[in-house]
Amino acid sequence: MSLAVLTSRALVGLAAPEVSVEVHLANGLPAFALVGLPDIEVREARDRVRAALQTSQFEFPQRRITVNLAPADLPKEGGCFDLAIALGILAASGQIPADALAQYEFSGELSLSGELRPVRGTLALARQAAESGRSLVLPSANAAEAALVNGVTILPAPNLLAVVAHLCRHTLLEPYTGAPLAPPPSYPDLADVKGQVQARRALEVAASGQHSLLFYGPPGTGKSMLAQRLPGLLPPLSDAEALETAAIHSVEGSFRPERWRQRPIRAPHHSASTAALVGGGGTPRPGEISLAHNGVLFLDELPEFDRRVLEALREPLESGHITISRAARRAEFPARFQLVAAMNPCPCGFHGHPDGRCRCTPEQIARYRGKLSGPLLDRIDLLLEVPMLPVADLQAAPAGEASAAVRERVARCRAIQLARQGKPNASLAGAEIEAWCQPDAAGGKLLQSAIERLGLSARGYHRILKVARTIADMGEAQAVGATHVAEAIQSRRGLA
Repeated sequence: MSLAVLTSRALVGLAAPEVSVEVHLANGLPAFALVGLPDIEVREARDRVRAALQTSQFEFPQRRITVNLAPADLPKEGGCFDLAIALGILAASGQIPADALAQYEFSGELSLSGELRPVRGTLALARQAAESGRSLVLPSANAAEAALVNGVTILPAPNLLAVVAHLCRHTLLEPYTGAPLAPPPSYPDLADVKGQVQARRALEVAASGQHSLLFYGPPGTGKSMLAQRLPGLLPPLSDAEALETAAIHSVEGSFRPERWRQRPIRAPHHSASTAALVGGGGTPRPGEISLAHNGVLFLDELPEFDRRVLEALREPLESGHITISRAARRAEFPARFQLVAAMNPCPCGFHGHPDGRCRCTPEQIARYRGKLSGPLLDRIDLLLEVPMLPVADLQAAPAGEASAAVRERVARCRAIQLARQGKPNASLAGAEIEAWCQPDAAGGKLLQSAIERLGLSARGYHRILKVARTIADMGEAQAVGATHVAEAIQSRRGLA
């Protein structure tokens, strides 16, 4: 037989469309042509496959070899097609039987010695293989990750010889039966934070309603420490959330099975580019906001980020997803993250300090704060000052409440929201806000006064309502009262 057809898969965003690997052998001068819109990594498979077959003691056909990766208009990248190409050449040249190939999907990069190296995007491949009903043959190093998907038979193989032995029915590959690693999630404990009662309260409100949060204050007051403890206050990930989060990291190539069910926290440096934050590249890859999906995106030294980078956050903060478009490619990634940011009140960080150490001029302070646009600040639910504590108060302060106790309250509050409206309060919009967040008469009067005095926009008005609804839920109150509105207004007074 001079033609063999196998199934593999490409990666397009979080999807893994099917790719038919067609291998044809013809008479003529020896040549190896690879077609079907392959990128550089895929074209280099010719040399890897040739060396792997020869070192594994197979015959490399001295004929005209044509490999077609169909559909031809779908871009292919990475080394995941190496295994399918090698097996296709062996089947087309009659060295292995071709009748059983239709039962499997193949993915794996070959080393020159024939060993199988892990590939990225295994979760996406396994999810699609489960829908197709085929078994998935892949490198042993990817087996634990692929096993997170239910309903798919995983056949891990260490090398090309093991796959050939299975197809020839000499030594069958054993389906992977090991349980995926699932250690209990481990996060920094909120008990480490002493004092800062208001900041701790704001952190609990943010966790309870999935609200965005900005801490501002002098250096060393615990802003970063507080932000790093937010993931430990959030409810455990559901099965669907855990799988979706893991799939994003798998596509990016950074997933580890031991991180299963752990909420991500991403803290990019302020020198990060727009593409690094929102995603991009010739072949679109997820950025930091998608890698923080179902977790926390922490931006320290917020005004030090490039303004264009920060402005790119405005749409995903509202929509919960990001669409990356290029001339010939388009990919959509989820980006439902909690934004936690921290900043100093001025360039030196000590504006308003009692000892008067700040030497920044009003123009310098205005320029520093002006790096944050009004539309961006308008999209942040809670803006809270974290003051510097006197040393005596800090030493006398008892240990703070542990994350476990706060997490239980947060979980109860989230349960109330899900039972009432099916989503966290931060995700409410339009008519949902009118239906669930309207305050009583006293609260409405207080809110009207705040709108007039603070000059709030319609978006700011809605965000105060949603935060007030969360505060009411934390107290298990049916109605949003004046005290809830007052606390929500106080937590959104802006930068002093």
